[in-house]
Amino acid sequence: MEAFIEIFQNHVLVVSLAACISAQLLKLIIEVVHNQRLNFHVLVETGGMPSSHSALVTALACGIGQTIGWSSPAFAATAVFAVIVMYDAAGVRQAAGKQARVLNQIVDEFFNEHEFKEDRLKELLGHTPVQVVAGAALGVIIGILAAPTY
Repeated sequence: MEAFIEIFQNHVLVVSLAACISAQLLKLIIEVVHNQRLNFHVLVETGGMPSSHSALVTALACGIGQTIGWSSPAFAATAVFAVIVMYDAAGVRQAAGKQARVLNQIVDEFFNEHEFKEDRLKELLGHTPVQVVAGAALGVIIGILAAPTY
């Protein structure tokens, strides 16, 4: 039990998780404002504004930079990791979502008179570049505001 408590005393981990959770809660607020209804599914779905993946990895990199130094190899590794995650969110997963949309449309158009029992493909997989930048900015802001005081 002591080891479990020690995990949550890790400032960098706590700040990273706080950034991720904040982004997810912002998605819920944006959903309420945009659609005038409370949809808790946005808390566990991929995609949406802002990117919680981007918020998490940028807060992680900021936390590492603040804690052990901006010139440390650990900061360099987390910064590169953050770029890869954000590129994937806006590039690869966004493209996969577009492909899913086209495939769903093909199924709808060609198989609507025949019984087709397969589930529709999930279309909202990735993020737009704006969603990624917003998530990254949120992560940096939370990382800076929660800077350790040693």
